[in-house]
Amino acid sequence: MTQSSRPQDGRAALAGFVTNRLGRANAARPEPAAETRAPARSEHQSFEKLTGYRELKLQRSAADLIGLNNPFFRVHETRAAATTRIDGKALANYSSYDYLGLNGHPAVSGAARKAIEAFGTSASASRLVAGERPVHLKLERALASHYGTEACVIMVSGHATNVTAIGAMLEPADVIFHDALIHNSVVTGAQLSGAQRRSFAHNDPAALEKLLEATRHEHRRALIVVEGLYSMDGDAPDLAAFVELKRRYDCWLMVDDAHGLGVLGRTGAGLHEHCGVEASDVDIWMGTLSKALSSCGGYVCGPGVLIEYLKCTAGGFLYSVGMSPPLAAAAEAALSVMHAEPERVERLRRNGGLFLTAARKRGLNTGTSLGLAVIPVIVGDSLKAVTLSDRLFKRGINVQPIIHPAVPERSSRLRFFMTSEHTPEQIAETVAAVAEELAALETGATLIEQLMARRGA
Repeated sequence: MTQSSRPQDGRAALAGFVTNRLGRANAARPEPAAETRAPARSEHQSFEKLTGYRELKLQRSAADLIGLNNPFFRVHETRAAATTRIDGKALANYSSYDYLGLNGHPAVSGAARKAIEAFGTSASASRLVAGERPVHLKLERALASHYGTEACVIMVSGHATNVTAIGAMLEPADVIFHDALIHNSVVTGAQLSGAQRRSFAHNDPAALEKLLEATRHEHRRALIVVEGLYSMDGDAPDLAAFVELKRRYDCWLMVDDAHGLGVLGRTGAGLHEHCGVEASDVDIWMGTLSKALSSCGGYVCGPGVLIEYLKCTAGGFLYSVGMSPPLAAAAEAALSVMHAEPERVERLRRNGGLFLTAARKRGLNTGTSLGLAVIPVIVGDSLKAVTLSDRLFKRGINVQPIIHPAVPERSSRLRFFMTSEHTPEQIAETVAAVAEELAALETGATLIEQLMARRGA
């Protein structure tokens, strides 16, 4: 290569990068066909033929038949907090991620207002196009500092963060090992990447080890993904065991700490503090801003090289608008308050312990929950879960049922999200109401079974 040819090669490489990364916006579009008459539609083109829609209609009809209200998409007339108001009625609220009571905190709301005054409500375009705002960089530095990583990138959606980051990191020659109960966003990201996907039994390092021993050698790169606090069961993995496995089998380890930040550990630092493991032992920390940090969006913290790569290749960052400035400012302020007021984490831990202890004394099935921010009451089939939720709503308690296919059919449940702002009185009254209504439901089911048996006889 001659000295004079290098600039041309550089320009060609840059042009190729822009074309590949930013899309072929100027590619020639095919001419419209001369025939403009709309073709006849088959019955399969009806939206009512979408897979699962018929089942959805049947579920709604069954609920209407027995007089059950739809527990989903209710309109709340106040901010997300330990209490809420729906249709003018005040309720104790267990369907909010406001774990540390920071939604509406003066410092958090004040930071958002200042950001609106300075930057408006929108970043306008992707940060690649519209440029950076100081609030974006400040939040990324704060999160990177929290986990002790070199860098961080924030995105507008927690779900999209996993999808786009995993989709960008892995390729068909690679493999992802994930917990069987991992979040949908991780599975979707793995599918996008084209990598092989292998799941192991929930919170079972021994099961993962068997998979690694049998299949790790078949793939180029490998990624292990676990969660900090599992959002359906409220339990956490043995992080040290997974760190040991990722080292032994030459894998990256990624922790989805969405529900762990602000919850796990004495100060709410996350899974590493809970398990007594150095944060640097984990290659990639992912999380969301919509839980303890009372905002919206997602983040990835890790080595500088990885973050630079994601900023230049991950579609969910390149092609998406940058995070709204007030949301970024609010999240950074919430993280600061969390660090300054660890008593909020202690109150959350105390409230979760009160609920878990009271529930178990009443004989309620709380599964493997640690009694922190997420406590399920497992009741069995979906109809029972929805009916129990409806009965509690009528008693002034708002809690959502989690039903198939979000969980296996026989493990449908009510999922209680605790906050630092719930009172001991609320907790005691709630657990008592759950136990009473569940007992009444089970007694009623038994009577129906007896009546049907007599008719059959």
